[in-house]
Amino acid sequence: MSPRPSRAALPVLLLASTLAVMAGAMITPVLEVIRGDLGVSGTAAGLIITAHGLAIAVTSPVVGRLIDRHGVRGPLAGGLVLYGVAGAAGLVIDDYLPLILSRFVFGAGAAAVFSGTTVALLALYQGPERDRVMGWRSTATSLGGVVWPLVGGALGGLSWHAPFAVYLVGVPIGLATLAALPKAAAGPSGGGGGVLALLRDRPALLGYYGLQAVSAVLLYGVAVFLPQRLAEVGVEAPFLVSLYTVAMMGAMSLVGLAYAGMRAAAGYRTLLSAAAVAWVVSFVLLGTVDQPWLLLLAPLLFGAGQGIAFPALTVLVGEAAPPELRGQATSLSGTANFAGQFLSPLLLGPVIGATSLTTGFLAAAGLSAVVLLGLVRLREPAAPTTGNPSTSGQDTSVNGKETRSA
Repeated sequence: MSPRPSRAALPVLLLASTLAVMAGAMITPVLEVIRGDLGVSGTAAGLIITAHGLAIAVTSPVVGRLIDRHGVRGPLAGGLVLYGVAGAAGLVIDDYLPLILSRFVFGAGAAAVFSGTTVALLALYQGPERDRVMGWRSTATSLGGVVWPLVGGALGGLSWHAPFAVYLVGVPIGLATLAALPKAAAGPSGGGGGVLALLRDRPALLGYYGLQAVSAVLLYGVAVFLPQRLAEVGVEAPFLVSLYTVAMMGAMSLVGLAYAGMRAAAGYRTLLSAAAVAWVVSFVLLGTVDQPWLLLLAPLLFGAGQGIAFPALTVLVGEAAPPELRGQATSLSGTANFAGQFLSPLLLGPVIGATSLTTGFLAAAGLSAVVLLGLVRLREPAAPTTGNPSTSGQDTSVNGKETRSA
């Protein structure tokens, strides 16, 4: 039998999963105050929000190699501590350059949190239980996108430095990780020819990474440009604008809770196609309707699509990779996701600048439609050969050494 995780493992991993989404959202409410106090341009201030995303995209492959070589427990715990310490550096920094440098270091810790929590969940849970906890992770992640910014906004009333204190939560979670996860084994977990060999042998991974990157581009297209669209139709009060974001995250949370049942009833291609349909309809609404109440349907539908796609793609990546390379495979998901987030305004911004917001949203609808057509033409992904409780030879690589049951 594969070793069962401790009762504390799942709560610790779900709590850690909320931290990746709060990485930039925590200080968004005080960004304009920071810009004014430090005397920098809007673009320079924006880097305070996005610098960590670029750092995650760059450092994720290194983190993945560390996880594959040493197990997930140490890198995840260390990443959480680094996340807390580097993130909280903004408490005492008063100059722009040191603040940006701290955000890059913070991004390295966030990369370990993103990849480490994913690998740990994939290694500790299999079959229907894996689908259930991945749905819960989607819910935890989306709730983190609502709760943590509210905390940051409240602390921002004290000073723009105060919200950075919340990042310190990573330190106790890191210590809890050491207690909750199995002890890491020393030394490499197995063979494998690295990332290039992995992608050569498992080309489906490239498709999954592409879908994750597109999903991130679309997500940040909504996050960045929806407030501008709402202003065009007369919705400008910050509280009312926030309701649209809450609606998106709420829909993602509810779908995450229902994901295990949806996965039991439908295959991955059907689920991802449903997500793409939701994306198409949401962007068509954003690009064509002018009634604020009807526009509310757009973030609701988009959030529902994200609630399906996020756990489905995470599991597909985990199942496509052999356990000894799961860290590196998952780390490339981080690269795809955060590169997509970083590139989103750079891709959609010029289209909107040259035309209009509505045209930009319709272009995003077209991109979503291309994804849908590609999914319709694909075969259903093959059932995993490892990690399924219905088969012999179950695996868990959470401790850096593959363990199998007869």
